[in-house]
Amino acid sequence: MQELTVITITAASIGLFHTLLGPDHYLPFIVMARARKWSLVRTTCITALCGIGHVLSSVLLGTIGIALGVSINKLGAIESFRGGLAAWLLIVFGVGYLVWGLFRVRRNRPHVHWHAHKDMSSQIHKHTHSKVDLHAHEGKGGKNLTPWILFTIFVFGPCEALIPLLMYPAAKSNIFGLVLAVGVFGSVTIMTMLGIVILLSFGTNLLPMGRLEQYTHAIAGATICLCGIAIKFLGL
Repeated sequence: MQELTVITITAASIGLFHTLLGPDHYLPFIVMARARKWSLVRTTCITALCGIGHVLSSVLLGTIGIALGVSINKLGAIESFRGGLAAWLLIVFGVGYLVWGLFRVRRNRPHVHWHAHKDMSSQIHKHTHSKVDLHAHEGKGGKNLTPWILFTIFVFGPCEALIPLLMYPAAKSNIFGLVLAVGVFGSVTIMTMLGIVILLSFGTNLLPMGRLEQYTHAIAGATICLCGIAIKFLGL
């Protein structure tokens, strides 16, 4: 019982601080929810789905590694590679979304159209694309693709602390301890993600954006890109 208590406390602590110290666990969902006008239910479901994929990918890798007798150093190297790949995916996605967001703002600015008439005369009209027009151009496919991109990135993103945590009960052939470590770590990680996302989403929705409202997509892209940079170059 004492050993299981230590495993439980350790798994919960690592899951909590692993999530809190990694802004990529919650910032992408908060900014995308604001930019895409996701409901709280939709935001919660997407966050939970990505969190499950994030945890299970490391669980699967760790389980296979333990079963095959792969050393912890080799598994750590694989997790490090996955972490670098996930960081680059965040950077690329963030830059792409930032550029798209700026293009969207530019397209919505008033611009001039020349109209020729049958009498050979012409007129100049100022024109802006309404939000309805922009949504029509974006199409349903663009709206549905973003959550799956985030899910893919999170599947590649490793839980570096989980595999060493799995090794201890696995080395003692303690299957219950192994399942307990995975369950506690995964539950705490996902619940922490959800708690931060829900709390900060309420806060960001109350912020008066004013003229910055049109830049929410660009801001979201820049934030996601910065998360990737922080992971890749600052080791967060």
